[in-house]
This record gives sequence, structure tokens and C-alpha cells, in this order.
Amino acid sequence: MRVIINENSAKGSVWAARYIVSRIKAKAAVTDKPFVLGLPTGGTPVATYQELIRMYKNGEVSFKNVITFNMDEYVGLPEEHPESYHSFMARNFFDHVDVPKENINILNGNAEDLAAECAAYEEKIKAAGGIDLFMGGVGEDGHLAFNEPYSSLVPRTRVKSLTYDTILVNSRFFDGDLSKVPTTALTVGVGTVMDAKEVLVLAFGHKKANALKAAIEGAYSQACTLSALQAHPHGIIVADELAVGELKVNTYRYFKDIEKSNLL
Repeated sequence: MRVIINENSAKGSVWAARYIVSRIKAKAAVTDKPFVLGLPTGGTPVATYQELIRMYKNGEVSFKNVITFNMDEYVGLPEEHPESYHSFMARNFFDHVDVPKENINILNGNAEDLAAECAAYEEKIKAAGGIDLFMGGVGEDGHLAFNEPYSSLVPRTRVKSLTYDTILVNSRFFDGDLSKVPTTALTVGVGTVMDAKEVLVLAFGHKKANALKAAIEGAYSQACTLSALQAHPHGIIVADELAVGELKVNTYRYFKDIEKSNLL
């Protein structure tokens, strides 16, 4: 596992965007096959999307040969709802870059058969050749995608009930009204994410500090689903100083030293 500790979230977001672009370009240099990119929603990745958009507008990258798969979507929320993840992705990324619409994949939380929708999503990922890089975020309790604490670390895309803590955190997007937040979602499983060739997780702010401590220094455990990253051969956590505030001094020093030439 790599842990990239940036001075602040702004630098961390730029680092992540530049890394993603470097991986897209690296694959394009050796094959015509599309780059398959997994994407998250929420507040954390917005600045990374903004940097990707800036790089696209400056001619530094094209997304024409990129296929995307989003991590999750609420169940029962209309796609046109402003807080659906379909709307979020259009507003914050897809409407501003050249990803072909036919290359965009987001789970349908209004499908008649949710289990069949999840199974079909896994088949689409397989047909695309697997995910080259999955970008994600982490919840304050250490959850990855909507794989809440004590979710198994091996399942695939499925329907998940959301915990009260997740509903409470997400209520900020629903006028602070908990009753407006969907209580279930479709989500890629931890196993789905871990099958990606690379996994890059963003973690910014002091509220993520306990989650990172558990994921980096704690046990490989379903209590913190991000801890599954310990077993991934190419896992990266991109953090700011606040998010690593609970790490042991020696752990902090180790990652700062070993990655010092890779920081912005």
C-alpha cells in the first residue's frame, strides 16, 4: 500500500487527477484498448474532477477512449433527481469532458429486478476487460463505496442497506432532512473494487483520520472495509495532513519519507 500525504486536500486532489491522467496515457501508449476507470461520488472527489476537467480543456488528456463504471447509486431515487448519482456525475464531470455517452456505466437504482441489475453490471465490467483503476473515497467509519462496516470483503455488486451514520452524513445533500435520504443503494462490492488493477482512495480532513488509522495500521477486517486495500498489490491512499493525524509517528514518517519524491 502507498500512502501519499499531501499538505492539503487541494494538492491531494490535483495529485490524484494527474496520476489518473498518467495511467490513461500509459495505457494509450501501448494499446488501442480503452482505459476502464471506476469513479466515486460525494464531496471528496469533486476537486479531483475539477482538475481532470481543467486538464481536458487544456488539451492534456482526452477521455474518448475511456469507459467508466460508477461505484453506486441510490435505490428508488429518479435519475433526474439532483442528488442521484447520475445527476451528480453529469453535473460534476461527464458534461464537461469527452467521455462518449455509450461508455458511461452507472447502476440503475430503479430497475425492476435489482439483483439482475447488479449481476449485469458485473458482466459489463468483465466484458470491458476489467477495471484498470478504481478511484474511491472512504467514509468516516471506514466504509468503501456503500460497503458499510461489517460488510463482507469478498462480495460483488449488490443491494445494501445504509447505516444511520451514512444516512446522517449524506443528509447534507438533502437539505439536512434524514427522511429524504434513501435507505438502500446498489453498490459495487469490496471484491469488485479489489479486482481492479489499481485502486486509488481519496481521504481528506480530520473526520477521516480514525478511518485511515484503522485501514493502514489496523487489522484486515470487515469492521473497516477500506482495510481490504492492505491486500491489494497496487493500492494507493491519497490523503492530506489532517486525515493522517491519528497515525503513529513512525508510520507517518515512513510514508512521508518513502514518497517524498512523489509529492507536489
